[in-house]
Amino acid sequence: GQPLGPRRLSLKPVPKLPNMEAFLREALAKVKKQARGCLAPELCFQAVRAAAETPFAEGVRRERELFQVLLTSGQARAMQYAFFAERAVRRWATPGGASWSSAAPQPVRRAAVIGLGTMGQGIVASLVKANIPLVALEQDLEYLNKGRKAVMLLLEREAMKMKGGAQTLDFHNPARLQFTVDFDLLHDVDLVIEAVFENMALKKGIFHKLSKICKPGALLCTNTSALNIDEIASATSRPQQVIGTHFFSPAHVMRLLEIIYGRHTSPTAIATAMQLAKALKKVGVVVGNCFGFAGNRMMFPYVQQAVFLLEEGSRPEAVDQVLEDFGFKIGPFRMSDLAGLDVGWRSRKDQGLTGPSLPAGTPARQRQGQRYSPLPDLLCEQGRFGQKTGKGWYQYEKAGGRTATPDPWLHNFLSQYRDTHGIQTRFIDQEEILERCLFSLINEGFAILAEGIASGPEHLD
Repeated sequence: GQPLGPRRLSLKPVPKLPNMEAFLREALAKVKKQARGCLAPELCFQAVRAAAETPFAEGVRRERELFQVLLTSGQARAMQYAFFAERAVRRWATPGGASWSSAAPQPVRRAAVIGLGTMGQGIVASLVKANIPLVALEQDLEYLNKGRKAVMLLLEREAMKMKGGAQTLDFHNPARLQFTVDFDLLHDVDLVIEAVFENMALKKGIFHKLSKICKPGALLCTNTSALNIDEIASATSRPQQVIGTHFFSPAHVMRLLEIIYGRHTSPTAIATAMQLAKALKKVGVVVGNCFGFAGNRMMFPYVQQAVFLLEEGSRPEAVDQVLEDFGFKIGPFRMSDLAGLDVGWRSRKDQGLTGPSLPAGTPARQRQGQRYSPLPDLLCEQGRFGQKTGKGWYQYEKAGGRTATPDPWLHNFLSQYRDTHGIQTRFIDQEEILERCLFSLINEGFAILAEGIASGPEHLD
């Protein structure tokens, strides 16, 4: 029966918790670890701290100050740029005059994936998540069963992450996902993605077979990271239907999908591949055909500079630390270990840069008149392929391990290498590491733009 006076919560004192200081300290450490290099999460934390420690009006004022800082920051501008760049790449164009505005995609009602290695497994998972029925093909039953097991495990994990669980991913239904060794089952698919390992002869053999079996309108895609699309297309009777779809590992996680057109690729094929990227919730970027395309071509000189820094006196963990502090999710050496050092080694052998095919008298640290470092090749000769073997630029707790720890063996190996080649070890500071790695990346980007391989800077970014 008492009259109710107005009760403004904001005027009540903020309750004090006994362990507030310790709690906030722990929270800040957690935020810093998760938000490496990003301003916003740390400033959000400071806003919450102000709310907990000061009266309401003061907390709101502090929050406004922090917001102003973020609003005018370089990071906000960069994120806005990235947001619009991701949308700009949908408007693709080729030097030949084909473009997004005039090309219409074909519907993809059923797809196929050839090869169930790491890449193939991730691609199958991406298609299943996009609700596209598909056939997964391997060369023999042993590989097929191994691949099927891995795919099912991957999909179980993906289903757990989704709200509706396994019901939403209907992957146990053979009408949605069928495993086979029989090429003839591909006769009615609208699109095939070949994901066998990087070997030209192997890929050409498969494409020759596909052009005989698949229906005339089917799109033939190759998941290659560097091989010539035109040469692969030459093995078919329909080069206009051949296109590169370069997924990045792990394929069901990474959002980038590089779409590479060859000399004969039709505008419809490009539009269909872009439509597929959208269905898979990936950012499709259309680029031209050259060695390494855009993504890997920019990576080559970046990783190469990182290796040169080791020759001159740095260590893998020092180089990675500098680039990760700068804002990269993962430094060049941890990235190489994750991807597998054998992949690049195989590619360098195919290019005649390493191995027994080198002409006698080739200097160890030069190839074709350019500076070259044999360090990655020497590691591979020792069977150090990265995470998969438990040793690479780092050592891991076991083969397939994830935790990279600096390896004394490697430090010793580097100093022996420098002695062998008479290289004076010197101290290399953070600034030099950053500039040499990043400028290599940027300069290669300019070369790609100048050659018309990419049609705009947003495509590279």
